[in-house]
Amino acid sequence: MSKLRMGIIGAGGIAQDRHIPAFLKITDDVKVTAVCDVNEATAKAAAQKFNIENVYINYQDLLQEVDVVVICTPNKFHAEITVTALEAGVHVLCEKPMAMNTEECKAMIAAANRSEKVLSIAYHYRFMQEPQAAKKIISENEIGKPMVARVQALRRRKVPGWGVFTNKELQGGGSLIDYGCHFLDLCLWLLGNPKPVEVVGQTYNELSKMAGQVNQWGSFNHETFDVDDHVTAYIRFENGATMLFETSWSANIKEDVESVSISGESGGLDLFPLHLNQAKYGMLLNSDADWLPGEEDPGLSQAKNFINTCLGRDELIVKPEEALQASQIIDAIYQSSQKGQSIRFTSSKEGTV
Repeated sequence: MSKLRMGIIGAGGIAQDRHIPAFLKITDDVKVTAVCDVNEATAKAAAQKFNIENVYINYQDLLQEVDVVVICTPNKFHAEITVTALEAGVHVLCEKPMAMNTEECKAMIAAANRSEKVLSIAYHYRFMQEPQAAKKIISENEIGKPMVARVQALRRRKVPGWGVFTNKELQGGGSLIDYGCHFLDLCLWLLGNPKPVEVVGQTYNELSKMAGQVNQWGSFNHETFDVDDHVTAYIRFENGATMLFETSWSANIKEDVESVSISGESGGLDLFPLHLNQAKYGMLLNSDADWLPGEEDPGLSQAKNFINTCLGRDELIVKPEEALQASQIIDAIYQSSQKGQSIRFTSSKEGTV
């Protein structure tokens, strides 16, 4: 079979730092032939840097010339471009989060089902060595039934001062929808994607609205800052499991924290680094891995899985229905904070009441 022709839609940092370099390492199956950006100078710069033949400013023109695309635009455009690409018969890898809200995610899944093309979401944390190993440990029943999960994705003073990360109209939110979504999705996947039944959440942005704040990742306008920089949530699932979740761009903490911890009936797991904790043989045992299999670059593993699925050789590790679940919970956290009450999910169909 001839190589898949790939187009990159949105030629900014995530495209140039992760996706294009990854796909350029699997040239037996795919060739990056086109790049598109509404800023023509950005598209041309990326094309020159990576020796990409064709440059577009209109993504619909690009879709006529490719078999697969990676969508790296602001969140506001994920659903529109994904649906258009799928309807044009093009496979899609869309950057996280899946879309601005649950309804847009559902429209993307419906388009994928109609077109019978591959749709995946770039939750690359699932492809890291520690989560891959943890998933195998859980599948081998080493911790038994998962009960309590604790998730922290915390940055001390790292509000992104570039791009459109603090633009609510284009992104839909801040630290939760940009950064915390990775860890929410990762933990849901490790838990087996149980159905949520209730979410209580609270969002904050007081720190980033104060003048004179120290920020390690560039400058931003504190007077117009209107997205979340710190979020907490408690999530209950249909199977009795619970999740304590916290994420931040800006928090008064000692240092950054990236942690996922799951306690089960017969053992527990901690990630980053990976530990297995059990009570066996009348002892308390803690196990560490001396070596972990897999690619050190999760972006490369993600690229391989996507292309191999498009070619019928593999099964998606990030399925769109699972990414939808993360977006449903994100929606519920925002709704809970806005309304000042818990948000309950219906049991008969997806959604909240």
